[in-house]
Formats: sequence, C-alpha cells, structure tokens
Amino acid sequence: MRKIRVLVANWPRLMRELVLATLADQPDVDVVGETDKESEIMDLVEQTRPDFVIIGLEDQERRPALCGFLLGRRPEIKILAVSPERNSTVCYWASVDIRSRPIETSEEGILGALRSGMEDRRVVMSDVR
Repeated sequence: MRKIRVLVANWPRLMRELVLATLADQPDVDVVGETDKESEIMDLVEQTRPDFVIIGLEDQERRPALCGFLLGRRPEIKILAVSPERNSTVCYWASVDIRSRPIETSEEGILGALRSGMEDRRVVMSDVR
C-alpha cells in the first residue's frame, strides 16, 4: 500500500506540532517535510513530491495566493488549507477539463482546427499574464 505523502507548511509552531501529532499516528500517512517559512514551500514540494500540502487558512472567503502558485507549478498535488480559529478546512486542487468537437476530415478541417487551437492557446496565455 502506497502511503499518502504530506508536507506540513506555513503554520505557527504550535499548530504545526498539533497537525504533525495527528498525522504521526496514521499508518497510511508519511510526513515528508515541514516548514514554517512560506519561502521554502516550493523548494520542499519539488524535493519531496507530496500528494498533499497542509497550510494555514487566514481568510476562508479567499483562496490563499500560495494555492495558485503551487497548483500552477504542481497541478497533481492537493492543498488542505485549515483555519483553526473558524473550525474550517478547504481542499484545493487543479483539474484538467477535457473537451472535444467534431472536425471535418479534410485538409481545410485539420488546418482550421490547428489554427483555432492556437487562438484558444493565445486566449489562455493572455489570461495568465
């Protein structure tokens, strides 16, 4: 059985220790790293390849900026953002939306699909900036 790999990050020491103590008793969970410095999280994610990153959640109405950054670089991970003050936890993840449309089987159809695909890509890339 493959263990769930978890990185615990971005917490005050006491909260991090409580989360670590909870996870320590779980036979199917492997804590692969921990840090209290947001600046170290991406390097630790790259080094440890966690399945989940657990972070603190300050405002449950807004997605932490860290989520967009991490999921943009590592869309395969999930992020648990925990707000102990509000007794609230949110899970963030990225997903791929696969779409399709029929294409005319001709030179014109294939070239049209290629060109419209590039236009779609330009729209997506301009949204990123």
